[in-house]
Amino acid sequence: MTQAPTSTKAALRRHDREILSLALPAFGALVAEPLFLMVDSAIVGHLGTPQLAGLAIAGALLSTAVSVFVFLAYATTAAVARRVGAGDLPAALRQGIDGIWLALLLGLAVVAVTLPTAPWLVQLFGASETAAPHATTYLRVSILGIPAMLIVLAATGVLRGLQDTRTPLYVAIGGFAVNGVLNVGLVYGAGLGIAGSAWGTVIAQCGMAAAYLVVVVRGARRHDASLRPDASGIRASAQAGVPLLVRTLSLRAVLMIATAVAARMGDTEVAAHQIILSLWSLMAFALDAIAIAGQAIIGRYLGADDAEGARQVCRRMVQWGVVSGVVLGLLLIVARPAFIPLFTGDPDVRSTLLPALLVVALSQPVSGVVFVLDGVLMGAGDGPYLAWAMLLTLAVFAPAALLVPVLGGGLTSLWGAMTLMMTVRMGTLWFRMRSGRWIVTGATR
Repeated sequence: MTQAPTSTKAALRRHDREILSLALPAFGALVAEPLFLMVDSAIVGHLGTPQLAGLAIAGALLSTAVSVFVFLAYATTAAVARRVGAGDLPAALRQGIDGIWLALLLGLAVVAVTLPTAPWLVQLFGASETAAPHATTYLRVSILGIPAMLIVLAATGVLRGLQDTRTPLYVAIGGFAVNGVLNVGLVYGAGLGIAGSAWGTVIAQCGMAAAYLVVVVRGARRHDASLRPDASGIRASAQAGVPLLVRTLSLRAVLMIATAVAARMGDTEVAAHQIILSLWSLMAFALDAIAIAGQAIIGRYLGADDAEGARQVCRRMVQWGVVSGVVLGLLLIVARPAFIPLFTGDPDVRSTLLPALLVVALSQPVSGVVFVLDGVLMGAGDGPYLAWAMLLTLAVFAPAALLVPVLGGGLTSLWGAMTLMMTVRMGTLWFRMRSGRWIVTGATR
């Protein structure tokens, strides 16, 4: 009578250890990435306001470019993890190398398009006459690092699929440190100004890409996996990434609509919205770390033809998502007197911020479930469903958000619409999870 409960507890402990061993380093790597732009901002900010404004515009363009191609990491993680579960490491590495070749090709295409159009892109973002030259300079230099950055995304997916999230953490920390040193030296020591900051970032990104390539190439040689580009493999990687690209663009549209609606409400509301969005994004890193663990673990279980194991770890990760969401929500409420003064001293912004912040805090358990199930379905290679689900979510959110100012609602109502968006996402993902249609076993989906 006691054997089953004991066995169940042992299985839960095993799942917990595995989730933590992957999620904690993944969280560190995720947090390290936005620190690049923060360091650039801190260093460039002392050059002057026009330079900082130029960095803000160019940084927004670069962040958008990278986020659009994040499918390189997600799709590669799932594909590699399946082959790891099937016990075929050479095929896993071969799949990952195809993803890296795709990243290089996409990166070169982005450079070819952006270099001649940089001034037009800067103007499109509404740069002032004083900020535009600095934004163009930073963008034209930094875009040279996009191929390296996309290789980093794909190679990160390879290592996650191989159940290794520690190496990406070490590379991210190293890249962050090198970026900071180079920025100070090139901006002030060499007197290159904002261009020095961009070159420092490009060099750091290339160094990170080189570090990843060394690890992947060593693994490929150890397991006799070919390093040559394979047209069919690259094409398959691109096809697997298209649905995730649709999902990502739909999510970006949600965030852009929310910011546009807040901007229509006034300066106070959009300032408060930016603070909340920053906090929401920070909490998303913590929840996304569990999702990354889910991608790697679920893919491995399905590749090993262990459908029941995939179900069990999915249920456990949902529990982790709920608990993490509750903890983050409570921290947001309890710590608000400490962090709100760091963002603003304006009493109007604070009064606008507080009720909306409460809505965000209460919605964090929902966000926890969404992030976890998103990761589970990515790990299962269920990209087409994720794309359609996110398009449906966008179709529900867009009119709800646009009606907020029409009906006289404020920032709290807007974040109520954001909570509706996350609830719809949770509903679509929960339905898919309960249906079991995501469970497709084998080395390939």
